[in-house]
Amino acid sequence: MPNAEFSPSIDSRPTYAGLVSQGAAHGIMVADDAGAEALCDLAGSDASVMDHAHVLLVGAAAGTVARIEALKPRALHGAPDLDAATPLIKRLLSEARMGTHLYLAGSEGLMGLVSALATAEGLPLDAIQMEHRGSIARRMQCVHCKGITEDVTTDPFICSHCGLTLFVRDHFSRRLGVFQGVCVDAEAPGEVPETQEIRA
Repeated sequence: MPNAEFSPSIDSRPTYAGLVSQGAAHGIMVADDAGAEALCDLAGSDASVMDHAHVLLVGAAAGTVARIEALKPRALHGAPDLDAATPLIKRLLSEARMGTHLYLAGSEGLMGLVSALATAEGLPLDAIQMEHRGSIARRMQCVHCKGITEDVTTDPFICSHCGLTLFVRDHFSRRLGVFQGVCVDAEAPGEVPETQEIRA
C-alpha cells in the first residue's frame, strides 16, 4: 500500500491507487529504492507478474537489487539516477507491444517523469499504475522561466533556474510530469511567507 495519505486537492493532482498484477501481460516496471518494496509486494500477490516484466531500478542499493533479482523478472536493469535511466525507459516504451502495462513505484518525481514519457510514447493512461513510496519531494516547474527543480521539499522554494521564490501548487501537468510553481511575491515584492515543509 502507498505509504502517504495525500490530502484531497484539485482534480489535476495525481492520485496513486497502488499496484495490481495484470498477470501474464507484458510489463515495464520502474522503481526507486523505496518503490522496490512495492514491486516485492506485487510479486508476493502474484509471482507470475515477473515472468513478463522488464524491471528498471533507479538509484537502488545493492541489497534492493538482490531482492528484486530473487523475484526472477524477465529482465532487470539498473541506473544511478533518472537522467541515466531515461534513454532506457524511452527504448522500452518505444518497443512495447500492445497490452503492455507500466508499473511505477516510488517518489512522485519518478512517477511523474516516467508517466509523462509513457503518454508521449502513446501508452494509454489506463495502462499506467502508480504506487507512492518514500519521499514526498516534488518535481516543480517554474511557470515563469519554465525551469524544473527536482526534489522540492519546502513551500515556498527558490527556483534553481531564475531565483524567484515560488509557491508550491497542487496543479500537476501530466504532459510534463511536474507540479507548477508560481511567484509568491509578484504583487507584493519582498512579502514572502515563512517556509514550511511540504505535507502530503
